[in-house]
Amino acid sequence: MSSLTPTRYQHSVVRHLAWLLSAPPLWHGAWRWALSPQQRAHLGAVLDHWEAEPESGPAFLTAPAARRLGQYFEQLYECLMTELLGWGKVINNLPIRGQGRTLGELDFIFRNPHTGELEHHEIAVKFYLGHPAPDGIEPLWYGPNARDRLDLKTRHLREHQSRLTHRPETTEALRALGIDTPRTARVIMPGYLFYPWQEDYPAPVQAPPDHLRGHWLYLEDIEPVDTRHWVPLKKPHWLGPWMQTSTPDVEATQATLAQIRERATPRLFSALAPDPESGHWVERDRFFVMPSAWPDTSR
Repeated sequence: MSSLTPTRYQHSVVRHLAWLLSAPPLWHGAWRWALSPQQRAHLGAVLDHWEAEPESGPAFLTAPAARRLGQYFEQLYECLMTELLGWGKVINNLPIRGQGRTLGELDFIFRNPHTGELEHHEIAVKFYLGHPAPDGIEPLWYGPNARDRLDLKTRHLREHQSRLTHRPETTEALRALGIDTPRTARVIMPGYLFYPWQEDYPAPVQAPPDHLRGHWLYLEDIEPVDTRHWVPLKKPHWLGPWMQTSTPDVEATQATLAQIRERATPRLFSALAPDPESGHWVERDRFFVMPSAWPDTSR
């Protein structure tokens, strides 16, 4: 078993850090870590230590988790880069303004300890569900909130966010802070793509073949599905995979399914199975269950 296997770790932040180190991107143009066996062994040893003694690690390990997934993911990424990988953070969340408006925001500027150079990192964690397009020609990949789409997000990251450092307004804002303009920009975009349950559905062309997968279905189609070992996931535990020591609570799953019907809001579930090696219940698949109106793109 790899020393960076996420389900080795019961501590959720440690598990999420291991997941982030190993999760493939959702877009060909995004960055992924190329770790040597020696680096993996070292990082695994650090995570093992943090798992055993969380108070010995960075304060983020024991602080209350941010309620917003995007904010939590930023904190997780900063912890990964600075505390685990030893990069120096120069600045984060720097708004770039010009022409009387905000042109964008730089997520992070780090100093690469291997090259000594500054790098601009734009980060996002995303969850998209495949659905036929209105014209019936090309499938689209929508977020749980259907205003978000994989093709639109990757275009924005490629053509706008990752190119912010090319703008003179950015150079001026950084110069005012005594920071040189980075020459390297990277996009970090892990996440999951959810395929229609029991359908033969094509993968998006912009996603690498090893992207993480789940399934989705409408609430009205759930009756034949065995949900006895499902667990409803709350943010930030959308970052997977989920594991637990106790048997899944059937009543909690049924109550969450009822909420989908009452509130017409999507919910994410982890489908668990017992792991003979650890004795824990470990995620084997994940499912989005959607209200019948999704995706209502007119809203």
